[in-house]
Amino acid sequence: MTTAAVDPFTLWHPVASEHDVPYRHVHHGQLLGRELAVWRADDDFVNVWENRCLHRGVRLSIGSNDGTELRCQYHGWRYANRSAGCTYIPAHPADAPARTICNRTFASVERYGLIWSGEDPVGDAPTIELLEAGTPFGLRNLPVNASAESAVRHLQSHRFAPSDRLDADLHATDATAVEMTVEWADDYSVALTATVGAASSTAVFFVQPVDSGRSVIRGVLADTPAAGEQRGVLRHHAVGLNRLVDAIEAEAAQLPPPDPIVPVLQEVPIHLSEMPEAPSGRTASLRVRVNRKWSTAEGITAFELEPLAGVLPTFQPGAHIDVHLPNGLIRQYSITNGPGESAYYRIGVKLEPDSTGGSICLHTTVREGDVLAVSEPRNNFPLRRDATRTILLAGGIGITPLLAMAQALHRMDLDFELHCFVQSEQYLAFGDVLEHLGDSVVPHLALPPTETVAEIGRLLADPGPHTHIYICGPGPMLEAARREAAAAGWPDDHVHFEYFKNTNEIDDSSTFEVALARSALTVTVESGRTILEVLREHGVALPSSCEQGACGTCEAAVLEGEPDHQDVYLNDSDHEAGDRIMTCVSRSRSDRLVLDL
Repeated sequence: MTTAAVDPFTLWHPVASEHDVPYRHVHHGQLLGRELAVWRADDDFVNVWENRCLHRGVRLSIGSNDGTELRCQYHGWRYANRSAGCTYIPAHPADAPARTICNRTFASVERYGLIWSGEDPVGDAPTIELLEAGTPFGLRNLPVNASAESAVRHLQSHRFAPSDRLDADLHATDATAVEMTVEWADDYSVALTATVGAASSTAVFFVQPVDSGRSVIRGVLADTPAAGEQRGVLRHHAVGLNRLVDAIEAEAAQLPPPDPIVPVLQEVPIHLSEMPEAPSGRTASLRVRVNRKWSTAEGITAFELEPLAGVLPTFQPGAHIDVHLPNGLIRQYSITNGPGESAYYRIGVKLEPDSTGGSICLHTTVREGDVLAVSEPRNNFPLRRDATRTILLAGGIGITPLLAMAQALHRMDLDFELHCFVQSEQYLAFGDVLEHLGDSVVPHLALPPTETVAEIGRLLADPGPHTHIYICGPGPMLEAARREAAAAGWPDDHVHFEYFKNTNEIDDSSTFEVALARSALTVTVESGRTILEVLREHGVALPSSCEQGACGTCEAAVLEGEPDHQDVYLNDSDHEAGDRIMTCVSRSRSDRLVLDL
């Protein structure tokens, strides 16, 4: 147990009872002056967060808990289970929120029917031998308008009767016959044993310091009373504790009110218009363990990657990670998780017949228990959630980013269709997840190329005013879908796509100058070299992922000059605008480019 004069900010304290955090509820707690939003997700993880939305400071405790995310009631910002990272901002539906938009979280442990947390707790949550040896039974929690110190002091003289010595009328045995023993007492807890003859009961009372002048008494009996006696035991303790609270508050009323504890609120930088920040280069800042590896379809292996420590960074539907493989290669894989599945990243890997070492390494070399280095999630293929209808077109393994999108749309009860084009049913990956999505999933099996194009044309024949399309699959399928969408009159900004790789033949024969407007630096990009390579050599930090013009991570803004676009990330309108460039593959048609770097 704790000792006197210990800093309360370094201790574990109970902040709620288990019955305070049922599914789909948000509990408003407070500890040492700080307001908390405490909520249980569908995976049974109990979140303890700062009780404020990062947008306008509205209390998240009045928000909605859908079991996977917490939604602010004011402007609808959504925050992910476990990480508290922002997953969606309705006012910016086309953008993936920056990773800097993340609420403050606090550790949580469930023990003895209580939720334990702390401002900055040191070590593990307390283990109480008296409760470990028994079958703990929670008593009614009582708020007290007095300090925790006062509550603990009064609790040491508290009296109650053993559970099995309450008579038929639920009255306690004569108090004078009860022998009370203080097992221990410290700054925030008291353990008492009541004995009458051979009968005894032990109760541990934890005092939660809500503020300098407020606290909560949370009592736990070491042993659960018999089923028929529980109501009487609860009533007996409630009556006695109510009397105790009256005495504590009467004493406190005679004292000058203490100054309140003012919590320190951390500033969170919010850049709504920016994509998530990424470190320079292809950095693998995370270490994950392969918790599970299994075959999810013919030639497709799934991997469940859990963190070695801590909580994984937030991701949104459409995000991918770079996986650094044991053979030195780096490959990108989409996160297939649905909302709330934040304890791990799940990816699917197809064994490519012409593999250059990436997919074959994961299929044959990497095993359960192995540790891999991965990047933080990046999302250049974000899902809008403001469409009245969403059409998802998946070709083969292209289902992976769309699977995360479908689960998010399904969870929010939004209208969508997931069309899966595969050779046969045995090639349909993640069948268990697809089954859960019901009739919104439409398989298209063994269609030859001409029929595939015709079916895509039929699906895209009616460009609804608030309908969006998301396409991922082999290059020919994407090109056909983009042609059909253009022919049907779909606006470019309603057609979203992600290529597996850049299928263009790259022409790197040109030589040109690149001037950086913000860095006062001009460099020459010679033939055979990329803008990205040359800028890094001169100390300019640029993030990247695929480095083949497919993912959009290395994008830079163009201020002057005419780009020579050789990527497959930007759409035709973007290419015509000429105000962005993928620095890993694209070049310049003009002698000089000026970039906003």
